[in-house]
Amino acid sequence: MTGPGSTAPRQFAFTTRAHVAVDDITGEPIGLDDVDTRVGWLLDLIAAAGAELTARLWQPVTFDVLAAGRDHQDRRLPAQGHVAAARLGWNPHYPDGVYVPSRVTRVVTAQVMATLRILAYRDTAITSLSQRFDPATGALAPPTEPGDWVPLGFARGVRRQLIARARREGGALAGRLRITDMQGPPQVAAMARLSAADRQLAHIAVSDAVMTLTVKLPTCPVPAGRAQWRRVRLTAAIPGHLDGRAVSGWHLPTLVLDQRGLLLRCAATELVPAADLMAGTVAVGVDWSPSTLGAAAITTENPDGLSSDFRGWTYDDRGLGTKLARLQSEGQMLHRKAARLTQLATNAEPEVRTRLEAKIAVLNDHRTAVGVKRSKINRELGFHFARQVTDYAASAGARVIAVEDLTTLESRGHGRVNNNRAAQSARRKAVIALAHTAAEVGITVVSVPARGSSAQCPGCDAPLARPGGYHTAWCSHCRVSGNRDHIAGVNLAKRALLGKGKVTRRRGQLPAVRVAEHAPVRKSRDKTSPTPSRPRHRRVRHSLPTVTARAGVTKKQHVPALEASVWDTVQPAPPHGDTGSRDTRPSPTHATQVADSMRST
Repeated sequence: MTGPGSTAPRQFAFTTRAHVAVDDITGEPIGLDDVDTRVGWLLDLIAAAGAELTARLWQPVTFDVLAAGRDHQDRRLPAQGHVAAARLGWNPHYPDGVYVPSRVTRVVTAQVMATLRILAYRDTAITSLSQRFDPATGALAPPTEPGDWVPLGFARGVRRQLIARARREGGALAGRLRITDMQGPPQVAAMARLSAADRQLAHIAVSDAVMTLTVKLPTCPVPAGRAQWRRVRLTAAIPGHLDGRAVSGWHLPTLVLDQRGLLLRCAATELVPAADLMAGTVAVGVDWSPSTLGAAAITTENPDGLSSDFRGWTYDDRGLGTKLARLQSEGQMLHRKAARLTQLATNAEPEVRTRLEAKIAVLNDHRTAVGVKRSKINRELGFHFARQVTDYAASAGARVIAVEDLTTLESRGHGRVNNNRAAQSARRKAVIALAHTAAEVGITVVSVPARGSSAQCPGCDAPLARPGGYHTAWCSHCRVSGNRDHIAGVNLAKRALLGKGKVTRRRGQLPAVRVAEHAPVRKSRDKTSPTPSRPRHRRVRHSLPTVTARAGVTKKQHVPALEASVWDTVQPAPPHGDTGSRDTRPSPTHATQVADSMRST
């Protein structure tokens, strides 16, 4: 039921680190370095067992069972991975003499089943694409049935695999192929999803912004019995930006190890205002732009039809897009250099090969560091963009935000470099952050088709002219002109309003409008979109030095600086809830500083 004041549950994720660790039975403190070591032993057992189980199940019959969704007795497979694996008899094997609790086996099978179920879709797509592949021309025939359609980016990747396999086999493919013919079993990540277990392995308690996790860890690399598994009680701080949020449930975290030690990837369920798509009469359309991350515009549904003032808002990424492009070029340069040194080391002398391998290791470390920087900037950029768009939609009274469907959006026609930069942008993270941020105020993010959004007129659906270049648009029939991205935002918002009664929902995906309907959008002289906040201008002048001039020294004449232009602005501080801003931190200092001082020596 939805209505005024109604709420709906939604899950969100956060990370934290333990700052205190004690033995659950004796209460003796345990050094955090010792905890990291014991968690590493647990992750090694899980990764080894998962790799063994994945390699054993890497055969076509496994994916046939998963695609059918039925067990040996023709019963529907449960959604829980460990329950489905137990029903099918898919259990990992451990080395002789190693004792592993059954709850750890649940964690292993749950992670392996999640991976195999994802790859079952890829197996079905490869089977369909291999039948339509022509080894002589390297082209794919168009699909004949609706079930054979796959995203274009996915099809291109499979086509490259098919071309490489045909080249290895001399230009011929042996009939229908499966995923097991195209690639080997995937690597199993070293992590422990405790959500698949019960209280016998781990349980969690939260009180007064402190989370206490009790988990059973091995005391040696190769535990031989039950006595070599002991419970450890970890205490971690809840991030400050969760204070005041209506959290209704805390879930068991996922344990991973990074450069700083144990990291807890936690999840929780909170209550947010329920969104009602049918009641929304104002929608915001977000267009992904090649010049910036995105632009937005508003369309309003009135009794006499749709209207818009065609005045949009363009996101200012504060130079983060330029920094991402620079880091991307740097990473590509490091990759090319490492590949070249690898070729030289193949036939080099042993001493030279040793030196080259050392250089390659350094280059790979630098590439990893660049990737970490890009990941952090992408997250910051995505959440800052999400906060700005959410505030823009809330100010306009919108209940729907329409974004372009990323599966149908391709970067092409702008040159190899610009296409690559657009493809590497933070769009996916921005969509996830936007859906998370908009749900806090009861706004729904809907995915709509992207084709023709910036090429067709919102009023008459005719092709738009480009009198002023790529970023301008003009319709001679409707007398509508403006920025190309803003007009695309009007089209996207229109499609969300027209298709709000035909929204399809799939688990783990955004609500989607599959068909782009058309209705004329008239230009309204009334101001319907909110005025973006303008930064406060400040004149920049050089202050005079306060140092007293020495006697006998001619003073320099200080000429005051010229009056600053309107472009020299001071950006205001983001709002309090902006978790992606670099000016405000989403939470106070974590307890990890205390944890670093408590690590055992």
